[in-house]
Amino acid sequence: MARNEQLIRQHKVLQILERVRFGKTLAELQADIKDELGLTSLHTRTIRRDLEALQAAGIDVDVHDSQRGKIWKLGPRAKTTTKISFSATELIALSLGREMLHPLAGTPFWMGIESFWNKIQEEVPAGVLDHYKKYSRTLRVLGVPTKSYEKHHGMIKTINRAIMEHRIVEIEYQAPGKPKKTRKIEPYTIALFQSSLYIVCGACEIPNETEEDIENRMRSLKLDRFSKATIQDAWFKMPKGMNWDDFVGKGMGIFVGKPQNFRIRIAAKAANFVAEDPWHPDQKIKELKNGDIELSVPSSNKLEIFPRVLSLMDDAEVIGPPKAKKEFAEIAKRIAKKYK
Repeated sequence: MARNEQLIRQHKVLQILERVRFGKTLAELQADIKDELGLTSLHTRTIRRDLEALQAAGIDVDVHDSQRGKIWKLGPRAKTTTKISFSATELIALSLGREMLHPLAGTPFWMGIESFWNKIQEEVPAGVLDHYKKYSRTLRVLGVPTKSYEKHHGMIKTINRAIMEHRIVEIEYQAPGKPKKTRKIEPYTIALFQSSLYIVCGACEIPNETEEDIENRMRSLKLDRFSKATIQDAWFKMPKGMNWDDFVGKGMGIFVGKPQNFRIRIAAKAANFVAEDPWHPDQKIKELKNGDIELSVPSSNKLEIFPRVLSLMDDAEVIGPPKAKKEFAEIAKRIAKKYK
């Protein structure tokens, strides 16, 4: 079983136990978890293992005899262990992290963030909170668009369920400049990238596919472009040896696939911009005789490279690969034509 499925289920167990005073039996937990996570099957033995794992992690979960049978409930240390004092600087650091996660608004993740933030504000002394409000004005988080996925709440729940159960999802998806299409996907995970949520998925399984086929059918679909998501009574198998780092993370952004090295010549006067704002952790810089630099950066898609080149205007030039250089030259011609 995938590690993330266990963590999601164990987190749900805690959520359920936190909101009940007299605990739950294994059967009651089983029914609640199946309903809230949309699972079709779940054995009580699995729930018992989850509870034992939480106990092993140091969370105060007790089992007691009652008229309903053996019940599991949070012990007295379950809440008191989380009561800690906050300094103003710690509160500021936490609030900055919260502001950067605003794009998650409307999702189950944001609900947990807000609930925790409200509890913190109730716990800290009034003096610390007042000092925080004054000090927080000295540092702002900018560049995070005001965005909410509240209208996608139902779709996120559907896709989360499909990820856990390895079920195919039928979606209505409209790419920019193209008509809306209905397609079927195998959802693997949800990724947050530059304030937007993406569904990392595959097209429906290809019979007798090779590793190259798996790579070719990998996609990153922006959730904003979904208008509908319907879970299907059809299941898929996770590709063997799937490693997300092979598809997401080696390039500059959210595009999947094997990266290739793009080479960009950057004028000396703009070279500092690359040092101040690196394009990729694995980028390489070669210093040229006239003070210019040659930047070599891995990416799986030209759309990750070309906008960065354009941002440097005529101080940057795509010099490789040859196909990318030719494509960028055609773009430059079309831009120049607009200004004639």
